[in-house]
Amino acid sequence: MITLRVLGTSVTLLECLRVRAEQELGIRLVYQVHDVEQAQRIAVMQPDSYDLYDQWFHNVDFVWPAQAIQPIDTRRIALWHEINDLPKRGRLSADDRLGSGSVPSERLFVQHDGSLGSTVTERISMLPLTHNADSFAYRPERLPDGFCHGNESWGWLLDPAWRARTALQSDAAIGALDAALAVQGAGLASFRDIGNMSIEEIDVLADILVRKQKEGHFAAFWSDDEEAAQLMLSPSIDIQSLWSPTLMRLHRAGVKYRLAVPREGYRAWFGGLSLSRHAKGPVLDAAYAYLNWWLSGWPGAVMARQGYYIGNPARSRDHLSSAEWDYWYAGLPAREELLGSDGLPLIDVGEVRD
Repeated sequence: MITLRVLGTSVTLLECLRVRAEQELGIRLVYQVHDVEQAQRIAVMQPDSYDLYDQWFHNVDFVWPAQAIQPIDTRRIALWHEINDLPKRGRLSADDRLGSGSVPSERLFVQHDGSLGSTVTERISMLPLTHNADSFAYRPERLPDGFCHGNESWGWLLDPAWRARTALQSDAAIGALDAALAVQGAGLASFRDIGNMSIEEIDVLADILVRKQKEGHFAAFWSDDEEAAQLMLSPSIDIQSLWSPTLMRLHRAGVKYRLAVPREGYRAWFGGLSLSRHAKGPVLDAAYAYLNWWLSGWPGAVMARQGYYIGNPARSRDHLSSAEWDYWYAGLPAREELLGSDGLPLIDVGEVRD
C-alpha cells in the first residue's frame, strides 16, 4: 500500500479528512501536523520528508525559489476547470479590485522560464483550495470606554486602552501583516503596499512593535488555533487576531465575543496543496489522486463547517444540507441546529454567520 505524507497545520489536516481519504483512495495517509513556523521550516529544508505541502499561497514565495516543490500538471486535475477565477485571476468578476500582497494569481502559474506569474500555463505552483478573510475578535463586555462596535479598527490592537490584554499571531508573515494593519490603522505609520513592504518600511514596523512590546502592550503570541482559543478563554486576554477555527471553538464554549468588521477591511488568505520535488512514480500518482479528491465536494463541505470557503463550491453544495449552505455560503440565519467539522453541534437556530 502506498504511503502519502502530507505536511501542514491543524486548520486543514483534520483527522476526519485523513480517514475518509484513506478509505476512498486506498492509500495510507500520514498527516504531519506542526505550527506554522515549523511547517514552513520543514517545507524548505526537508522536502524529502513529505510528499505534499498543505499551506498558504504566500509560502510559495520561499518553497519555490528553494526548489522544494515541483510543478503541478493541471491536465491531471480533472476538475481544474471548476475552480473559480479568484485564485486564477485574482478576482471573481472584472469589476472587482485586485487585492494587495500575496495574490495567488501572481504566483500560481509556472512560466516557461521557470518563474511564477499570472500568465496562464498548464503548470501551477499550488492547487488552490480553501480561502477566507480574517480580522480580530474581542470580548464586548470588556470594551474600554470610548470604544464602540460601529467604529472597529485594526488600530485597536495597538491602542493603549488594551495594554497587556492583547494577543497576536506569531507567524512572521501572517502575524506581521496583522501588526502592519494595526500600525496603519492606529496612525503610527503608513505603507505604500502593505502586502509588499520595503525593507525601510519593515524596519519602521519592527521598531514600533519592539517599543510596544517593551511597554508591556502584548500579553501573548499564539502559533495555532488551539493556543489562540485558550488565550481568548483566559481572563487575561480581551482582544486578539483570530482564525475561523478558533472562533468555532469559542462559539462552542459559549464565550461571548465579537468578530470585528474593521473599517480598513479584512486580511484575506488562500491556501492549497503543493507537490514535493521528491514525489515520483506511484507516490506521485497517489499525490495527484489526493489533489483530485480535495476537489470532489466532501472535503470542501467539511471546510465549510469550520468557516472556510473552497475554490469549487458547487461540488461541496451537494454534500451540505440546504440549511448548511444557506448559513455558511448564503449568509442566511440557521434554520436548524448545524454541526461543526467535528460532527458535534455548533450553530443554534437563528444564528447568522459573522
